[in-house]
Amino acid sequence: MSNNTKNKAIFLDRDGTLNEDHGYVHKIADFQWLPNVISALKIFKSLGYLLIVVSNQSGIARNYYTQKDLLILQADLDRQLQKENSTIDGWYYCPHHPEITGPCLCRKPKPGLLLEAMAKHLISPNESWMIGDRLRDVQAGIAAHVPSIKLGANPSSADEDLAAKKLNCPVFPNLITAAQFIECAVNPITL
Repeated sequence: MSNNTKNKAIFLDRDGTLNEDHGYVHKIADFQWLPNVISALKIFKSLGYLLIVVSNQSGIARNYYTQKDLLILQADLDRQLQKENSTIDGWYYCPHHPEITGPCLCRKPKPGLLLEAMAKHLISPNESWMIGDRLRDVQAGIAAHVPSIKLGANPSSADEDLAAKKLNCPVFPNLITAAQFIECAVNPITL
């Protein structure tokens, strides 16, 4: 790769985007992939995207679990994905909570996790996407100059969906529909 060549990436929130959000998920026994997530990850990989997870993990600051617990979970997930012929290229998490550890630059909606990953993996922001189920996810993407997609489209997320749309971010019900949208954007169908 030349120095001028940049990678493209899909930045993914974790809880509520990749897996059921049961609150402070940190054990493999509590981790449940959302439907069609692995298929969506495979679509992204087939399009040449790096897959980067960017996740707020305030359970560490709250002492619900440790960074070691989180790393063990990530290693287990990597093994599961390898069995499915997929992979996550980078795991980035914020272990802070502003009321406990004070302010930081990595907790979404701040863009610190994305900026760190972009620097390490030589990622072009405007060729990449940030996808998450919370408004703070798309706000982090926008702050990092990364086009963003909000997942939700259900009654409990209606206010955040509307706010995302006002930020010119599309809203899709799940990751597989977001993957199909990106696939069509990358490979438009011509008649």
